[in-house]
Amino acid sequence: MKKNRKTFGMAMLCLLFSHLGFGQTLTLPDKVKYDIADSVLIKAPNGITLSAVVVRKKGAPLQQPTALMYFIYSDTKRSLMEAKYAADHGYVGIVADARGKRLSPDDPVPYEHEAKDVNLVIDWIVQQPWSDGRVAMYGGSYSGFAQWAAAKYLHPALKTIVPYVAAIPGLGLPMENNIFLLANYQWPFYVTNNKYTDDAVNNDGARWRAMRMKWWESGLAYNKVDSLDGTPNPWLQKWLSHPDYDTYWQSMVPFKQDYAKINIPVLTITGYYDDGQVSALEYLREHYKYRPNAEHYLIIGPYDHFGAQKGGIPNLRGYQVDERALINTREITFQWMDYILKAGKKPELLQDKINFEVMGANTWRHVPSLDQMEASKIRFYLDKTGEEYRLSPLKPVQGSFTDQTVDMRDRTTMNNDYYPDPIVKDEIDKSNGLFFLTKPFDTAVSVSGSLEGELKAIINKKDMDVGLTLYELTPDGQYFQLSYFLGRASYAHDSSKRKLLCPGKEETIPFYRSRVFSRQLKKGSRLLLMLNIDKNPFAEINYGTGKQVSRESMKDAGEPLKIKWSTQSYIDLGISSAEQ
Repeated sequence: MKKNRKTFGMAMLCLLFSHLGFGQTLTLPDKVKYDIADSVLIKAPNGITLSAVVVRKKGAPLQQPTALMYFIYSDTKRSLMEAKYAADHGYVGIVADARGKRLSPDDPVPYEHEAKDVNLVIDWIVQQPWSDGRVAMYGGSYSGFAQWAAAKYLHPALKTIVPYVAAIPGLGLPMENNIFLLANYQWPFYVTNNKYTDDAVNNDGARWRAMRMKWWESGLAYNKVDSLDGTPNPWLQKWLSHPDYDTYWQSMVPFKQDYAKINIPVLTITGYYDDGQVSALEYLREHYKYRPNAEHYLIIGPYDHFGAQKGGIPNLRGYQVDERALINTREITFQWMDYILKAGKKPELLQDKINFEVMGANTWRHVPSLDQMEASKIRFYLDKTGEEYRLSPLKPVQGSFTDQTVDMRDRTTMNNDYYPDPIVKDEIDKSNGLFFLTKPFDTAVSVSGSLEGELKAIINKKDMDVGLTLYELTPDGQYFQLSYFLGRASYAHDSSKRKLLCPGKEETIPFYRSRVFSRQLKKGSRLLLMLNIDKNPFAEINYGTGKQVSRESMKDAGEPLKIKWSTQSYIDLGISSAEQ
């Protein structure tokens, strides 16, 4: 288990903090064929200065639409290559740096000002003689976030966005479903230590491993972790002061009715194994919730955070990806821009609003909504008969309970081994947690959508952090990881307002912000659900006192956490026969 969790930690760090993107080869522009401005300063009325590069192809029309990428990972060479690619495709190519980065004299401030700063860049663009007054934005991770931030105060010149693996600060990182993750810890140093990126800090894996394990073994409160590292982390402390998804976070991206005003076409791209998928799909769900007729398309397949930005890699964490799943994100992006801005042909893959690859079937499917990824849904109850734990499609006639005890002080074991690396395992750790199995499927079936449902439980404390992991258990005994959920029970009903559990009372804990997936299961396969409490070195530890979790320490643990899981608990999964 410890070996697997170590792998998880390093994978998360690599995926969340790297600014490298697309896999396609890019080249630098030359002064013979291109007009190049690599030191543009955009001075805003509010006194800040942003920097950018601008590349135009010589001989192009005097006025063109602009393809804009905005990012915090300043790198002049990469910016010029990005801008050249846009210029080669009939656009003015611009890559702008976030506040405080590259040539900006201001201080770097992650997340907090993009909603207005990106629109200042767009204001500048439309005032240039080469602009035709239309701007399209694209890019992944932080750049994806920046597009949605700009859409909060939608500029009339912004005509479309193409966000890949877009982050939502406060919802997907640095906390997920209100649980702060240590995998994000070094990121503020990485992007604020200098005007570019502090790669030495980012790549110091030994330092971060040692810090995590020292904190884990010490039992100190999560907000003391930087004292163990020896370097104060003011951004961590600021974020920890906002454990609710409150107005601090809400101000950074569209929130509720803001989505109703976003009337431009959107193409979202993410992956089943993207660490930030919950954010990318939250944007999509909220957009459709508040603007039901939104022209918002989704491409999703077996990609991680890197892979979604380039269109996949053949072997993903030990899983041999279907050939048809491998696409070209960059080409599709500019086809989409041509479709929206130049009356071009819609990208062939976009045959409906939701476009997803079925792992194992080597095929794409196209449906109007996430809820229609499969023809039907089946409710599976977390049942127990004797010593047998079952995922049963039959609701138990009489509710009963399954007991679980977790000593939050114990450091000899780690609970909740959920991170999908590798995706296909020969064995999984069953030393703790509860494991529920379906009967073998008598024919091949496809299972698609999110892992969602309701947990019902009685506990002896005021809170707990819950983990769920879904696998396909194949006939030959392999475990293929499909999805996982991680969340805090006290925020299950509202991420912006904590509601503590009442010890000794049965509580209902709904969940849906998990990883969406699609997989064709083999005949004879079974679904396996792991239910556990999250207790490991990779996230803050909830000791259940009801105090702010980041301030709890092992001294607050008290008696072990005792849970009585109701057999009325269930998950809902979209399932169809392979023939359907």
